Amino acid sequence: MPTMYRADQVGSYLRPNEVLQAHADHAQGKLPLEELRKIEDKAILDVIKLQQEVGIDVISDGEFRRSGWSSDFQEAVDGYVPGAPPVSLEWHDAGTRPAERVDVSMGGAGQGRVIGEKLRPARRITGHESGFLKANVGSRPYKVTMPAASYIVTRGYKPGVTDKVYARRKEVLRDVAAIINQEIKDLIAEGVPYIQLDNPHYPDYVDEGRQAAWKAMGVDPAQSLADDIEADNACLAGLDRSSVTLGMHLCRGNGGMGAWHTRGGYDAIAERVFGLIDVDAFLLEYDSDRAGGFEPLRFVPKSKVAVLGLVTTKSGALESQDLLVKRIEEASKFLPLERLTLSPQCGFASTLQGNPLTMADQRKKLELVVSTARKVWG
Repeated sequence: MPTMYRADQVGSYLRPNEVLQAHADHAQGKLPLEELRKIEDKAILDVIKLQQEVGIDVISDGEFRRSGWSSDFQEAVDGYVPGAPPVSLEWHDAGTRPAERVDVSMGGAGQGRVIGEKLRPARRITGHESGFLKANVGSRPYKVTMPAASYIVTRGYKPGVTDKVYARRKEVLRDVAAIINQEIKDLIAEGVPYIQLDNPHYPDYVDEGRQAAWKAMGVDPAQSLADDIEADNACLAGLDRSSVTLGMHLCRGNGGMGAWHTRGGYDAIAERVFGLIDVDAFLLEYDSDRAGGFEPLRFVPKSKVAVLGLVTTKSGALESQDLLVKRIEEASKFLPLERLTLSPQCGFASTLQGNPLTMADQRKKLELVVSTARKVWG
């Protein structure tokens, strides 16, 4: 079994004000790219130090070089054209009240762009990130994240636009998977020990309203689920997996200020997704009743791990460690304790804006994940 990280984390961290200002200045043409990189470098060194101090088992660069968690793909690949995004998501705030309704294409950055030409890699997706991270983590394990192929196509495939250059949705999936597969191979060649695919399309299949929207677009949910699984597995084909852990984080929406967009348990997708997707670890959101119960964990095969996202990043309220331990015990009724680990439910800042908690709150959340993992697994 690949390396297990008992105290895991999803990837993004709250960006300091100087990074936010630098990104705004660069977008307005006021700050050259090389100066932006210097500001990012310093902030990344600081967030690496934070992670080392709290003792989290695997380190990321906080996604500080990105304008949104998935923006790297669109910035690295040609073939996008202006256009109204195909998907409308009804966001809710950190409670249950509806927030604004948002049209989404690429997770915060790239709004209003869809796939309108054949996709062509212009550069590496994460090559500008991985080298600096590797050079500055010392001997500590680290991870690099990128969006799943099924996410890219779901948010970028627009009937009436994309199908003018791709005859079928499945053909878009094929090209996206090939690009991501090459990126993963490059990261493995660099020695990256943990690679994570984020926000695959699968949670959309637990939301009845979302499925109705796909059908209205001419997308059959049953067929697209099979196509998505095939494409996400194609991202993982032909890899040397002897020294890497491959993870997949299933997200339910992590917009600015703690917003979310999906409700429903994993029951409808668990058997096919957990059983067929060829990753080593599933990072699952379990911080609220929107995720349902732990029963679907029984479908996680013996060769795979479930990372329980029990600690929310959507508010600064700190969970009870006793309750976390109790919930881990509940989950172990369906998946043995030795194949469970712990993490926050999502990143702290999937978008530049970030979630409504302070830097101090963020640190306490990480410390809680670490101390609880040590208490449960030693």
